[in-house]
Amino acid sequence: MNSGSSVNHTSASRTAASWYIRTLLFYLVLALITLVWFIPSFTIGLLLPLKMRNFFVMGIPCRAAMFALRWICGIRVEVEGRENIPRDGRGYVLLSKHQSTWETFFLPTLITPHVQVVKKELFYLPLFGWMLNLIHPIFIDRSKRTGAMKQVLTQGADRLAHGIHVLVFPEGTRIPPGKRKAFSKGGAMLATKAGADVIAIAHNSGELWPNNRWVKRPGTIRLIISPVMRSADMTTAELSEQSERWINEQTDRISGIRFSGELVDKDTSGKRF
Repeated sequence: MNSGSSVNHTSASRTAASWYIRTLLFYLVLALITLVWFIPSFTIGLLLPLKMRNFFVMGIPCRAAMFALRWICGIRVEVEGRENIPRDGRGYVLLSKHQSTWETFFLPTLITPHVQVVKKELFYLPLFGWMLNLIHPIFIDRSKRTGAMKQVLTQGADRLAHGIHVLVFPEGTRIPPGKRKAFSKGGAMLATKAGADVIAIAHNSGELWPNNRWVKRPGTIRLIISPVMRSADMTTAELSEQSERWINEQTDRISGIRFSGELVDKDTSGKRF
């Protein structure tokens, strides 16, 4: 019995060490991708129309990052509902579950062009923040809620009018698998005020790319894209409730970690990668 336990413990330690090394290698490659793509972004990218620049500056390096994640860390992706991705040239409000940083890398490879509503602190990240600014995201100060909401409504309506989707994380921060946070109505309000429809997105990324640990686990992340949710003739509250219910139900369906009943009320997750 002791011998068997010792073997299992050694095997588990080697597996954990392997994940650590592979994650470290992934971040080194991610840093290299950012460094390499910085110069083309600020030369070629600046000359491109905004929609093309969106893919060139973010779509291409994010694809490279996801390729590295698959082959280095063994994290694959299974997408359900690809047929629901809008291709009519109109701007949609994208309301997504938020469990980790993974979705900020993956979604630019899947639904383009889009910009995110992000905290203003990201602008000051060397290289990455500067590249992000090139695609005109909506930077907000989360400590000033009224001003932030006005920014989302005004700038978001402008992006949507130009056929650029606006990605909103209605939970406002990364929430661990098995927990929930009440959705903000900001994204639904943008949709109803701007007359834009909604696409909801559910996934279980936090199970393999956890927010409270930087080491990644191999496996398959599942992501689901909803049919279009029409904003016409719906109130902000109704649209918010519909998207929140759909995202929570689909997340529960694909998750290995079931909802514990715990609701999170914090405004920040504290960690990033």
